[in-house]
Amino acid sequence: MNNQYCKVGTVTPITGLSQAASVLEVMHHNFMEKAASVSGKDSQLGEFFNRKAQGIKKVLESL
Repeated sequence: MNNQYCKVGTVTPITGLSQAASVLEVMHHNFMEKAASVSGKDSQLGEFFNRKAQGIKKVLESL
């Protein structure tokens, strides 16, 4: 019997996809909306969403 290796947990880099820019734009928009919706309720969560959006924006600018 041959050994079989499972690829559970493997990640495909999003920048390797042909539609990476459009996917990243949607993700950036979603994080910005989430940050705006929780800005008055939970400042730490809002900051988290803003940091995620900024990270995605940097990746978008590098494409």
